[in-house]
Amino acid sequence: MEGQIDLFTLLAMIVAVIAVLKLRSVLGRRTDEDDARIERRARDEIRNPAAGAAGSDKVVTLPRRDREEPVSEAAVDTAAAESRVREFAKGDPSITDGLLAIRKLDPDFDPEEFLSGARQAYEIIVTSFAEGNRKALRDLLSKDVLEGFSGAINDREARGERIEQNFVGINKADILEAEVKSGLANITVRFVSQLITATRDKSGTVVAGDPTRITDVTDIWTFSRDISTARARSNPNWRLIATQDAH
Repeated sequence: MEGQIDLFTLLAMIVAVIAVLKLRSVLGRRTDEDDARIERRARDEIRNPAAGAAGSDKVVTLPRRDREEPVSEAAVDTAAAESRVREFAKGDPSITDGLLAIRKLDPDFDPEEFLSGARQAYEIIVTSFAEGNRKALRDLLSKDVLEGFSGAINDREARGERIEQNFVGINKADILEAEVKSGLANITVRFVSQLITATRDKSGTVVAGDPTRITDVTDIWTFSRDISTARARSNPNWRLIATQDAH
């Protein structure tokens, strides 16, 4: 009938309207999960603005460096050791340069430890020479110095003389020179010590020194050690290579 809508058409129109309204209600509504996701995204963009552009293939988010790289412990230790060397040398540039040159080849070198060992070596050598103990001297002297000490001991024994000695102590020990030459570390030390010493002949008569008097003695000795290779540095022993009397 013209101007009238049949029942089938009316039902189809009602279904279409209901479908449109249903679709709009679903698309236009945000769920609790959507709200939480949007809130998380907003917080992330506040913390790192570049994160909002992460979806773009033209943006690369670089990691941030919150602080400078820490200085290595080895560098700190090296700087501290060099500072101790300079302080030990008391501003003498020749001694400072020599000690630093030694430490450059031998990072374990410490001038205070060396000087402590040199004092002990001095006492052992002086005492062993007076006693004629060649075995003790052999490990502490270079070949040339050992020959000189042994020759003096031989002459003394040939004359039938003996030395009576009491080592009182070392008053002072100072480094005078330090250098590295052809891989050899050489350090010259001045010792100021006190001894009670007397030389007696076969009959027991004192022919030199005084068994009742303390004598001040000053010696200048040079010690040497090979530090040219790791294998050489594994031997910590220094040897006496030269002696001289103080003027």
